[in-house]
Amino acid sequence: MTQSLTDFRKLTDAEQYFQFFQLPYDQQLVNVNRLHILKKFSHLMAEIDTNFPADSDEDKLDKYKDALIDSYNLFITSSGVEQKLFKVFKEKPKNVVLLSELEA
Repeated sequence: MTQSLTDFRKLTDAEQYFQFFQLPYDQQLVNVNRLHILKKFSHLMAEIDTNFPADSDEDKLDKYKDALIDSYNLFITSSGVEQKLFKVFKEKPKNVVLLSELEA
């Protein structure tokens, strides 16, 4: 059965994306980093859509597959805090002085 962009757009869960592309994944890694992987994947898909608007569905799906692999691999060696994909990680807390800001 050939996968289509229409089929792809119906997916909602991280596991469904991996299954769609027939990619192996570590369930524990996905459980811990699910939102971060999906957020990074979403950013990469938006870049693909912007930079390659005329691509065929098949070419777009190939690029999406690579984007999912990149998103997943990023969190094998990194964390959500390090990647700062969500607003909460980008904002400096109010009324807090970080140790890194103190001078000796």
